[in-house]
Amino acid sequence: MMVIMTEGNGRTHIDVCGARVSPDQEEKIYVQHRIRENRGLVWDLLSRGNAHIYLTGPPTLCHLLPLGGNVRVWNCCGAGNRAAAVALGLSRCSPISAAQFPGSCPARPSMNSKALAVLGCSLLLLILAECQEKEKPPKATEKRVTKEPKPNKSLKATGQKLQQAAAKPPKAKARVKPTAPPSQVHQPASILTRVVARGRFQKVPDSLMLTAGDTLELRCRGRSVRWRFPVYLEDEDEGRLRIKHFERHSQLLVVNSRAADTGEYSCWSFQCRDSECQDGEDRMGKAFIFVTDPQELFVPTEDYYEVVQLRTNHSTLLPCQVTSPLAQVTLHREFPPEEVAVDGLDISYDVKRGFVIHRPRPSYAGSLFCMASLDGMRQISTKYMLIYINYPSSAPKPTVGASAATVQAGENFNVTCTVLGEPEVAVDFTWEYPGQQIGRPPYSRERADLARRGGQVQQESESILYVDEARAIDDGLYTCSATNLQGTTTVSTRVRVLPATPAPRRARAG
Repeated sequence: MMVIMTEGNGRTHIDVCGARVSPDQEEKIYVQHRIRENRGLVWDLLSRGNAHIYLTGPPTLCHLLPLGGNVRVWNCCGAGNRAAAVALGLSRCSPISAAQFPGSCPARPSMNSKALAVLGCSLLLLILAECQEKEKPPKATEKRVTKEPKPNKSLKATGQKLQQAAAKPPKAKARVKPTAPPSQVHQPASILTRVVARGRFQKVPDSLMLTAGDTLELRCRGRSVRWRFPVYLEDEDEGRLRIKHFERHSQLLVVNSRAADTGEYSCWSFQCRDSECQDGEDRMGKAFIFVTDPQELFVPTEDYYEVVQLRTNHSTLLPCQVTSPLAQVTLHREFPPEEVAVDGLDISYDVKRGFVIHRPRPSYAGSLFCMASLDGMRQISTKYMLIYINYPSSAPKPTVGASAATVQAGENFNVTCTVLGEPEVAVDFTWEYPGQQIGRPPYSRERADLARRGGQVQQESESILYVDEARAIDDGLYTCSATNLQGTTTVSTRVRVLPATPAPRRARAG
């Protein structure tokens, strides 16, 4: 089968010849192979609309198909391959023989018009599909080339170009491989936004600066919304804080903002079904808002001194919050007057919270304060009275025991409650006993001494409850409660009081 394309003037032409297939032929070359080799010129001829396509071969494979414009498909099957070759002077397609110009070839009826029409349309679609490659962008071309089958050996030169083009996309993929897919980097959108003007909204960042006197308006998406804001606004009774709930969002409005309004603002929504509401997943928004005031570098408080406990088991916060993140803040001791070193390990500074003492020590006890400086102005914060407390690592673990589990009425006994713990940790004891019902007044004694147990020095705290002249009312459960800063532990023991044995009678002298 052979397809010949030419312009109307016959000066530009291209032959797309399909070689005959024989049993001893190693390589098979079909029409689509020739079209692929000359796809650029084929597309130019078709796109200009001034082309003639001469389809030759067996009569059963040919049909006259118009393409529109000046493009025509000529049925030259009756003349055979040689006729078309002679007319165009293409001696390399087939041997030269006399024939008429193929343009004058009559259209001959086919054996099956429907089948021939389908074959003709398939050929033209193949030509268009191969030739449209020229107008595709390079990226799309590379992507299509990678999916093509391996070319034949007869197209070695073309195949090498295609193989080089196919080798480029993997390199591009390798460069973008570290990039996480969108499903992994996607983060849920915040439900908190700020109204900056009428009809204009702004996504609220982690921190935001306002000038004192400005109006703060926040909106939180959701059907059932709850708000959290600085404590100062909760106690403020001037009506500057207004919260309104709508069908699909809630509004928080702070008018005439002040430095004391500095703090974290957050909201979260609920998922309500019928009458029950549950916290929604990933439905929370928060932001720290600084309300700057050149006359107030620290968030004002009502207390001049604030007592802070230095506990050995966890960090301690000195909440000297600033109203501007641009302020330079340092930590100072009042007596003796000196600046306390902040190294980021033992003590660190957080612009949203204040100074954090990560490793409390007795040397940090005393009066401390913060100093802020901004634009040539200096201010000191509330003074913090730090009291060092050797905080226990856990609640006490007492043991209790009675001097005797069973006593006779009228005898004396005692119940002892003992706690072994860390040195310098105070333990408080309380008792519950049967005699309390009638106000019976037994007395107790407490002591605390250091003792070495298992190679370690521990503090032994003890409380002893004394009961004199036991009565029937003293029979029952004796409960000891030991308490330290970490909690309370209760232990009990039971004491039985038996009736007194009557004394034997003496015999009378005769």
